[in-house]
Amino acid sequence: MARAPDPAPPVPPVLGDPETDGWAGAAARLAEALDGVEGWLPTAQAARLHSAAAAVRAGGRIVEIGSFRGRSTIALALGAGDDVEVVAIDPHAGNDRGPQELDGYEAEAAADHEVFLANLAAASVGGRVRHVRHPSAAAHAEVSGAVDVLFVDGAHRYGPARDDLRHWGARVADGGQLLVHDCFSSIGVTLALLRILTPSSGWCWLGRTGSLAAWERTPVGGAAARVGNVAAQLAQLGWFAGNVVRKVLIAAGLRRGPWPH
Repeated sequence: MARAPDPAPPVPPVLGDPETDGWAGAAARLAEALDGVEGWLPTAQAARLHSAAAAVRAGGRIVEIGSFRGRSTIALALGAGDDVEVVAIDPHAGNDRGPQELDGYEAEAAADHEVFLANLAAASVGGRVRHVRHPSAAAHAEVSGAVDVLFVDGAHRYGPARDDLRHWGARVADGGQLLVHDCFSSIGVTLALLRILTPSSGWCWLGRTGSLAAWERTPVGGAAARVGNVAAQLAQLGWFAGNVVRKVLIAAGLRRGPWPH
């Protein structure tokens, strides 16, 4: 008599679904873990990363490009199951550090690295994350196999952003997710996604939470579906234009308020 197949491994609760058992506890743990962790990732976006990580099956892999002080890293690691690999790629070199901080922050880089490690330890995920301290373009050899969830928040200039989406995006497994921060907010990132992701029939638009946009690696079949997929992304350009105007006004000292993320 054939043996019944083993049951599928349990999937961690998906944050953001109130009907899922454990949602309230997961939300509370995430909020507590992120309290005091510096970064530009709003809580709602952290919750979306947590949900994407929670959907990865045992044996899967999550890769993050751009960690800063660990805010997004913690969200991904807390969402991931124990048998899911979490890789954080960030050189902590003082360049492309944050908004209007493209280079010249070498002195802060050492502190960023130390605080990053301390924040992971405080959130009890230090042992869950493998940190690759290289630029993303030089880190491919450090990660073997396909990627189930790829979070891109690296250099926001067009060239590096395009290369991250093209080369790291090519490593996302069928059915996997690609999440990109500062979409339709950063000019370089937006131009890169319009070049690499928007016209592609291999990336299905899932929507965005603020500037955190998501795609699924799956064929978009049929002419009507492809047109709709592109149109849904182009519809975000109005929001993008508003963000650019706000940034110009803030940079010129004509407007106060948080930098759009």
